[in-house]
Amino acid sequence: MKDYTVSACIVTFNSKKIIERTIQSILDFTKDIHLEFFVVDNASTDGTAEFIRSRFPQVKVIENKENLGFGAAHNKVIPLLTSKYHIVVNPDIILKSNAVSTLCEWADEHEEAGLLSPQIVFDDGRIQQLGKRNPTFRYLASHRFHSGDEPSETMKEYCMLDAPSDRVTEISNATGCFMFFRTEAFRALGGFDERFFMYLEDCDIARRVSESGKYKAYFFPMAEVTHLWERESKRSKKLLIVHIQSIIRYFLKWGIRIW
Repeated sequence: MKDYTVSACIVTFNSKKIIERTIQSILDFTKDIHLEFFVVDNASTDGTAEFIRSRFPQVKVIENKENLGFGAAHNKVIPLLTSKYHIVVNPDIILKSNAVSTLCEWADEHEEAGLLSPQIVFDDGRIQQLGKRNPTFRYLASHRFHSGDEPSETMKEYCMLDAPSDRVTEISNATGCFMFFRTEAFRALGGFDERFFMYLEDCDIARRVSESGKYKAYFFPMAEVTHLWERESKRSKKLLIVHIQSIIRYFLKWGIRIW
C-alpha cells in the first residue's frame, strides 16, 4: 500500500459536544496513511480547543481570536500544508470505513482530479441529496423549502439524480461538509473565497475547480462518509440572514441566473 500523505482540517465553533466522535472516527480510519490533522477554532467559548488539546495531542489546534467564518478559518492552514491531498471536514462528519484511502487511490490515478466529493449519508444510511450542479435561485429555493423524503423534479435536477449513482461523475458543485482536494489545487485556488462568511463558499470553490481549465471536480460514490446533518439556518434567524447574504454574494460574483 502506498504511503499517502494527507492533511485534514476541521473548523470548530462551540463544538465540544460533538467533536470527539468526529476526530476519533477519522483517526480510527486513517491508520494506513500519514495524516496531519488540524483543528482551527473560531473563538469558541465552550472549551472546544482545550478539550481537543487534552484528548487528542496529535491534533494541531489553531485558535482564532474571533469567529472568522468557515472559509477564512480553513484558509489558515494553507501555509502549513505539505500533503499531497487535503480534506476539509465538518465537525459533524463521521467515518465508518477507509474512505480516505479509497479517495487517495483513485486520485493517484487521475491527475486532473482537483476535488472529490464522496457519497454523503445520514447516520441511518440514507443518502443525502445534495447539489451537484451550479446553484440557481430555483435550485436553492427548492432545496430549502422541500419537505418529505421524495425529491421534487427540481431537486432531482440539482442533485443530478438522473446520473448513474454508482459511478464517478464530473460535477460543478460539491458540499463543504467533506471535500477531498488535491492540495496543489486547493493552494493554487487560494482556498475559499473569504467574502463568504458561511454558506456557498463550497459551491464557489467547487465551481472554481471545475472551471479552472486544469482540474476537475468529481462525485465519487465508492467512498462514503456519514454527516450528522442539522440545517441550522432553518432554525436560526441570524444564520438565515448570513445564508441570504452569501446567496447574494455568490450570484453577484458569478452573474445572476434565476432559472
